[in-house]
Amino acid sequence: MSTANTKSRKPLSGVSNSSDGLSVAIDFGARYGNGLHLGVSLGGGGLFFVAWQIAYLSKLANLGIDLSGAQRVVGTSAGSVVAAVIEAGHLGRFEREISLLGQVPKLMGALAPASKFSTSQQRALDLFVAANHADPELIKSIGHAALAANTPNPSVMSRNVGLLLASVKWPSSAFHATCVDAYTGERCVVTADSSVRVTRAVAASSAVPGIFSPQPIGDRRCMDGGVSGSGVHTDLLAGCERVVVLSLSDGSAAPLGGMTIAPGSIERELAALKESGSEVFFRVPDSVDLTRLMDPTTVPDALAMGRRQAEDDAESLRAFIKTRQD
Repeated sequence: MSTANTKSRKPLSGVSNSSDGLSVAIDFGARYGNGLHLGVSLGGGGLFFVAWQIAYLSKLANLGIDLSGAQRVVGTSAGSVVAAVIEAGHLGRFEREISLLGQVPKLMGALAPASKFSTSQQRALDLFVAANHADPELIKSIGHAALAANTPNPSVMSRNVGLLLASVKWPSSAFHATCVDAYTGERCVVTADSSVRVTRAVAASSAVPGIFSPQPIGDRRCMDGGVSGSGVHTDLLAGCERVVVLSLSDGSAAPLGGMTIAPGSIERELAALKESGSEVFFRVPDSVDLTRLMDPTTVPDALAMGRRQAEDDAESLRAFIKTRQD
C-alpha cells in the first residue's frame, strides 16, 4: 500500500551553497522538508544494518505498510543502499539475495572489505572511529587521511554497488543520498538532478574512511555521509509532517561518542526535528555490536531481528503514517 501521492514528491532544490548544487548546509531552521507529508531517513551501520533495514522494511511491506511511497527518502551510508533498493522497487529481491548470502558468509564477505589494512588505511579509519565530535577541521582531517589512504580503486566499490542494486538508473526523485566532500568537509546531497550515476552516489555515501576510496562526484571526491556528525541527516526532512527514522543507535551504545557522533547529538537532532513541526517515528535495532558492523556472520541474526521488530511495530507505524485524507 503506497502511503503518499508519488506525484507530489518534491526534490531538494534551491538550497545548495555551491555552484555544482551538491553542498547543502546542515540547518534545521531551513526546514528543507516543508510541504512534504511523509519522509523517511535510513541511517548507516555496515552490513549488519543493511540486513536489519531490509528485513524490517520488507516485513512491513508484506503487512501492507509500504514506505516506498514517501515523498523524500534520505539514505546515509548503509541506508543509501537500502533507500536505492526500495525506491527502485527491488526490496523483495534484495531481501532474498541477502538472506541467501547470509547463509554463506564467504560470499557475503566478498562484498565486505578486507580485515587487514595498510598503515595509511588504518590511520584514516582510526581518526574516524575515535572522532567524538564533528568540528569542521576534524572532518577535513579525516577526509584528507581518506584521500591519502592506499585503498582500492574507486571503480571497484562502484562496480560492487552496481551488483547489489542491479541497476545504474536513478530510482526516483524521492531518493536523496548524503555524502561528505573529503577535501572541504562539506555535506553533499546527491539527487536525481545531480547528473551522477546512482552507483557512484551510493558508493560515495558508503565510503567509510580508510576502508573504501572516496568517490568522484562531479569535481569532488566524496566519502561516507556519516562523517558529518549525523548518521541520519534528518535536517533534510525538517518541517515534513511525519518522519520515519531508522537509526543504528539512539546514542546509548556509544556514550562517549565516536565516528563524529558527539555524546547526546542523536537526542539533540531528534529534538530539533520535532521542534521543526515534524512528528517522528524513531526505531533502532534491539541489539547492536558496534565492533561487528561489517561482519557477514551477523547477517542472519540481523534479518531475524528486523522481521521481529517490524511485526511488533506494524500497527503503530500504520497509524503513524496514515494520511489526513484517510
